[in-house]
Amino acid sequence: MKVTYIESPEGLFHQSPEWELLKQQILAEQTDILVTNEMPFGKWLSAQKIYDHDDAEDSIVAHEHGIEALKSLNIPLVLSSQPVRFEGMLANEAYVLENNNYYFAHQKQYFPEESGFYETTWFQAATAGFNVVRTEKITIGFLLCTELMFNEWAREYRRQGAHLIVAPRATGQSYYNWKIAASMAAIVSGCYVVSSNRVGKFDDDLIFGGKSFAFAPDGILISETTAESPVVSFELDFGKVESQQKEYPCYVKESYVKESYVKET
Repeated sequence: MKVTYIESPEGLFHQSPEWELLKQQILAEQTDILVTNEMPFGKWLSAQKIYDHDDAEDSIVAHEHGIEALKSLNIPLVLSSQPVRFEGMLANEAYVLENNNYYFAHQKQYFPEESGFYETTWFQAATAGFNVVRTEKITIGFLLCTELMFNEWAREYRRQGAHLIVAPRATGQSYYNWKIAASMAAIVSGCYVVSSNRVGKFDDDLIFGGKSFAFAPDGILISETTAESPVVSFELDFGKVESQQKEYPCYVKESYVKESYVKET
């Protein structure tokens, strides 16, 4: 099964020359699965410290058009996320387009709050949980950006039978820790782990770093994007997932006492 992942430019819109170029590069791959970056269309909202209703609505509309643009690719599976309205704010909703049908997958649960990423100002989760999506041919788990840092959920996805964990993200120019987190997610789950990122300048203080990547079930880097190659593919081998999930540390039994280790004095 062929999996394609990308780095797409900040401020991408469905009718822009940037989209047309990216679209042609994606179509040339003739892929089975496309993994996009986190909320790939429109400008990055959470660079602003104060929630703005109009900007939120603009992003929702940009993604509504963007989903139609993704459907026009006619790829069997597209894995992405979009902002959706929730209680006067937004939720960051991961979804699967399977044969151009929209299926809810997950909503982001972990939010940073720092320069360039004031996400608790903009987002909250309307739906809790980390549950796999079972498609016709493959089982998928989502870890949206910061969630990749919490490997207990990668392990949980293995328990649910995942073959592939995707981590759409929007991160800056430092990527060292992100690659370590993705490698560990693969090691503890025995799944392929794929992450797509934004690329380009938002302002003088925030530059998205690109550097999307894919890791094999044993935690070894398969490939990564560059400015010259923003669309990259690999072949997913279900046999590798099956065999790796029988290896250490995936098979390790959990048996521990759930109690405080702090002793009273």
